Amino acid sequence: MSRIGKNPVSISQGVDVNIKDNVITVKGKLGELTQTISKGITVTIEDGIITLDRASESKDHKAQHGLMRALINNMIEGVSKGWTKDLELVGVGYRASNQGQIMDLSLGYSHNIMLEVPAEVKVETEMKKGQNPLITLSSHDKQLVGSIAAKIRSFRKPEPYKGKGVRFVGAQIRR
Repeated sequence: MSRIGKNPVSISQGVDVNIKDNVITVKGKLGELTQTISKGITVTIEDGIITLDRASESKDHKAQHGLMRALINNMIEGVSKGWTKDLELVGVGYRASNQGQIMDLSLGYSHNIMLEVPAEVKVETEMKKGQNPLITLSSHDKQLVGSIAAKIRSFRKPEPYKGKGVRFVGAQIRR
């Protein structure tokens, strides 16, 4: 837990990091993210490198130390490069399309599922003949992309017999 927190975080080119009143703000070319820093963790910025220190060696402080370091690193990487998740729909008649930020999913139910995606997430759907439909989600916020992808997957999880359902690209389904 604590070994991750000891690693310094380097700030990429074009990324601004500010700390004010236990809130860290990261701005970059793709957007802006903020995160509240946990109690017992101190963050210092020197020469483009962020270091985190904990107040004590308690188990809670060690866990928060690693968590805060990982969150800050993900924020910096998100505003500079961005995060993407790819989902594929495996099954006969499964389709996906989008009109702006509204997704229309046909997953074998008696009705289509309409899902409104937040404006921060860019949605792309791709349907090619002879291949499974693909959904690509991209944003600067890793948590938001992951939660939207999990929400889409929860509509029809992959089943173990034929592997039909919504799954992440590259995921292994145990049959």
